[in-house]
Amino acid sequence: MFQNNYEAVFILTPVLSDAQMKDAVEKFKKVLTDNGAELLNEESWGLRKLAYPIQHKTTGYYQLLQFTATPSTIATLETEYKRDERVMRYLTVKLDKYGAEYAEKRAKGLVGKKDAPAELAAPAPDKKSPNKKKEVAPVEEVAVVESKEATEGGAE
Repeated sequence: MFQNNYEAVFILTPVLSDAQMKDAVEKFKKVLTDNGAELLNEESWGLRKLAYPIQHKTTGYYQLLQFTATPSTIATLETEYKRDERVMRYLTVKLDKYGAEYAEKRAKGLVGKKDAPAELAAPAPDKKSPNKKKEVAPVEEVAVVESKEATEGGAE
């Protein structure tokens, strides 16, 4: 069956010890691998402040998982998120081809670095500057030759 690229971010409650937090992350990774998903990248963003209180808590452990899976695997994963009381919030997003390329670059550590290899760097857009003056071709000078009749007043 066809597999899509996904990115899942979930926030764990801050009252967990490091061992409990790692155990929860391993549980969700196991749910993915047991259902045929392939983990591409994992990032632990650590304890961060929340934008607004959730369950009377102002911080949470953030975790990012990037993987390829079938849509039925996502339903199973989100059911596990709902059942686990350690998860305060979660979000799973299907990546399009541009999102998948960006995720691959981020996993390699190339995002935000100026000295990225040329084959991975995005080409600069060829936009014309609106303030750029147009170049005008030089105008040829035309020699004006006066006839003898025009200068003598040729009206007879």
